[in-house]
Amino acid sequence: MKTPAPSTSSGADPALAATGGKPKRLPMVDPWSAGAFLIAAVVLAPILAVVWIAFHPVENIWPHLLSTTLPRYMRNTLVLMVSVGALAATMGATTAWLVTRYRFAGVRWIQWALLLPLSIPAYVGAYALVDFLEYAGPVQTGLRSLFGWQTSRDYWFPEIRSMGAAILVLSAALFPYVYILARAAFREQSGAGEEVARSLGAGAFARFWRIGLPLARPAIAAGTAIVMMETVNDFGTVDYFAVQTLTTGIFSVWLESNNAGGAAQLSSVVLMLVIVLVTMEKISRRKVQFFSLSTRHRAPERAQLTGAAGALACVFCLLPFAIGFVLPFAVITHQAIGNLDRWQDPALLTALFNTLRVGGIAAFVTVTAGVFMVYGVRLSGRSLPRLLLPITTIGYAAPGAVLGVGILIPLATIDHSLADLMEAVTGGPSRLLLTGTSFALILAYCVRFFAIAQGAADGAMGRVAPSLPMAARSLGRSRVQVLWEVYLPLVRASIGSALLLVFVDCVKELPATMLLRPFNFDTLATRVHEQASLENLGDASPGAILIVLVGLVAVGLLARANR
Repeated sequence: MKTPAPSTSSGADPALAATGGKPKRLPMVDPWSAGAFLIAAVVLAPILAVVWIAFHPVENIWPHLLSTTLPRYMRNTLVLMVSVGALAATMGATTAWLVTRYRFAGVRWIQWALLLPLSIPAYVGAYALVDFLEYAGPVQTGLRSLFGWQTSRDYWFPEIRSMGAAILVLSAALFPYVYILARAAFREQSGAGEEVARSLGAGAFARFWRIGLPLARPAIAAGTAIVMMETVNDFGTVDYFAVQTLTTGIFSVWLESNNAGGAAQLSSVVLMLVIVLVTMEKISRRKVQFFSLSTRHRAPERAQLTGAAGALACVFCLLPFAIGFVLPFAVITHQAIGNLDRWQDPALLTALFNTLRVGGIAAFVTVTAGVFMVYGVRLSGRSLPRLLLPITTIGYAAPGAVLGVGILIPLATIDHSLADLMEAVTGGPSRLLLTGTSFALILAYCVRFFAIAQGAADGAMGRVAPSLPMAARSLGRSRVQVLWEVYLPLVRASIGSALLLVFVDCVKELPATMLLRPFNFDTLATRVHEQASLENLGDASPGAILIVLVGLVAVGLLARANR
């Protein structure tokens, strides 16, 4: 006799019946993993928005761009990228080789002085170079006085506002990215290979070209890729030198032609360039790998250079330092001292307050989100969150103008919908909450520099022994307590460095700030750019000095970390 099946009448729950009368438990959502996915979505959303808007523009001006300005924008951008990358790689790799392989006069302070151009934004270097070399500047004035020339028709002088000048300024400002990585790579190389090459009769140049350079190629390629991405991102320098690139084209199409779809289409071209560049850099590093087969690492001995050789090495190292730091710092300092009354300008103080506020908030939010995401990925232990972790670094590769397009257009749509809803509910006018405040600007900073915070948090937490958090958990500590009491005390130095670096990058960022700042809202970067664009370097110099001082603090921290 068969046992009758349990009844599933209308009063019984089919789900309970299917589980033998026991309630089915829904899977628990891990807040740490969910938070990590949410942060990744926020970081990637502007990039996806740019692609979507580019393929669905309100007015398709793509044929017009192809037949008019796009070829010029693309040609100038590619020439600028390749030229700046090549010159910065030459400067950075050569100076790194000289300070790691030779001893000459001043090398102990020169190796740290070569980091200082990082504290000078490229657009500040552009203003200083033009002020120094223009017709009314000290160089041409001195030449006319020395040779008795009366007008510019009496002599030839190279054009200052040109592609060549832009390449020189950008290379001098960005070569430390290559220098830092190449210097570390040269210091890690073993001296055995060079000793063998020397015994076989290889000279100094042959040892550099055949041994040192190939072994450091991955590091140099990575630094050059960063330089080229920063070149694509630049707006202030190329705009001041009247070089039309894809970035200036985004500003022109959006702000002057009032065509957001066209700006998104240009942004998608920039994004494709950056993705191709990053992919090529990754592939080149994957194909070229070197390993040390010796268990004993012995650094190569530094040869002593004296006489003409030592003087030549010193001059070669000092030249990029002079162009990238000494010249711009001297010019803006001279202007600032000559215009002391400008320091009391209320607009300068307002710009300083705005810069500190949005930069501080963005740095805190970015680093907090980076720590949360890295910790959440480590807790989940799943493959998908770990795949998302490197993808979120694409924000750093995306130029500020691209992020501006991807953030402002969707936020403006959401903001106007919220404003209409508030007006319908309250019956009165309402303000724009997202684009009418500094929210969009802070969001752009967070997306753009999230890679710095995430990389610092991931590297620091990776150095913490797994046994420490496991022991804390076995003693009854919650996940939040493990983060607060175990991880943060051990990684606070790296987190503090990330906070400072993100803050400094926020202070110097110009393209995203120009696009996303609210009406009548100035930061130090936008004030300096606007005043310098009006040929008023006296009013621009106090803000430029403040930006440089903030950058010097970051460079000092960077030098301390690379000792």
